[in-house]
Order: sequence, then structure tokens, then C-alpha cells
Amino acid sequence: MFSFFKKKKVLQRGPLLEVDLHSHLIPGIDDGSHSMDESLSLIKGLSALGYKKLITTPHIMSDAYKNGAENINAGLKELQEAVKKKEIPVEIEAAAEYYLDDMFYEELKKPEVMSIRGKYLLFESSYFSKPMQMEEMVFAVGTAGYLPILAHPERYRYIKDPDKEYRRLKELGVLFQVNLNSFGGHYGKNAKALAHFLSEKGMIDFLGSDTHHQKQVKSLMTVFHLEAYHHIFKYNQIKNNELL
Repeated sequence: MFSFFKKKKVLQRGPLLEVDLHSHLIPGIDDGSHSMDESLSLIKGLSALGYKKLITTPHIMSDAYKNGAENINAGLKELQEAVKKKEIPVEIEAAAEYYLDDMFYEELKKPEVMSIRGKYLLFESSYFSKPMQMEEMVFAVGTAGYLPILAHPERYRYIKDPDKEYRRLKELGVLFQVNLNSFGGHYGKNAKALAHFLSEKGMIDFLGSDTHHQKQVKSLMTVFHLEAYHHIFKYNQIKNNELL
């Protein structure tokens, strides 16, 4: 189906991304960083890669990570203070990565929705099973006043007809945030192939680190030098730096 399994071509570093909008850096509230020391190490690594702003996005998932505005903002404040104390030259903001589950509609009704800059809402679904009401949920995001961003669309195993299924989501107004490390094979061959597909079709709107641990940060430098990374900016209008 895809013809992207060729030898990686390494070039000079590609265009600089100054903003990351997908990570898990607030310690102890999801499957990301486990401690403040780990968070600071990850943030130092991302800063060294050229990021000036990190919009970290803890999971909000009713059966696993019962996060909300109160504890996310409290964790953000502690993280910001620690970053300032360590004099790391990066700005930290917080939004959330919403999971499409039975409580998603209720999350949209809350007084404070953890959106990105008050404009975008980052969401994900099960990797293996497409939500029965996915289109209705996407519509609800728009009704609530936000532009929907689907996190890592290349990683969903239920995508069987990429051209048809991705184009349908685009018709619904969904923006796509692809994980950078997918281009380096971090998530497997299928995710890598679909990332290339989305890139060459011009469907990528945002790029994310989806940082959970140090291995992902270290992998990014390799990705930034890949021919595939250069091609992203040839075929797609990447909006990350608009969030600076």
C-alpha cells in the first residue's frame, strides 16, 4: 500500500520549530513525567532543541486520568516556578489531550475547558477502535467554539483506507497533529508509513513531540535531520510557530 520503506537520508537540520503543543510534562498526573526532576530534564532537552514555548497537554480520560482544570493549572504553576528557578529559557503553558469517551460531552460543558490558546482542542481516541460517535463528538467541539485537533492520526490502527478516512475527517474540519518521532519509526512501521502518507498528501497542520520520557526527546534530533522532515514543510502548512 505504501512505498516509504527506503533508507533514511540524513541532511542538515530542517526548519526550526519554536512551539510544541503536545507533551506530558506536569509530573505525576498521567503517563508522562513521574517527578519534577524528570520534568526539568525533559524541558531542558526540548529547550536545547530550539523550542521556545511548550504547551503541555496532560491526558483527560475518565477511566484512567481524571484530570481537570484545577489540578492541571496547579501542576502547571509548580512547573513554571521550577523552570524559572532553573533559568531554563522556555515558556510553559498547559492545555489537555482529551480522550473521546463517555464523559467527553460533559468535559466540554465545564466552566474551564483546557484548550490551546482558547482556540484549539486537542483530542485522541482508542488506538484500536474508532468511537461510534466520533463525527458527533467532532461537531460538539466546534459547537463549543473550538477547532478540533486530532492527536497523532498516524497511530490509529483502525485506519484501513487512509485516503478515504483521513479526507472524511478533514471534511469535518479536523486538524491533524502528527508526532515527529513517527517519521523515525519510534511507533512502528505502520505509524511511520501513515505519517509519510499524511505528509505527502499535505494533511498535516501541527507537529508534536508527544514527550513522555527522555528517549523521545533524544530521538527528535535525528528526526530533525531526516529528508522526511524537510519534506513536511514542502507539502504542508505547519502552524506550530503561530502559537508563539
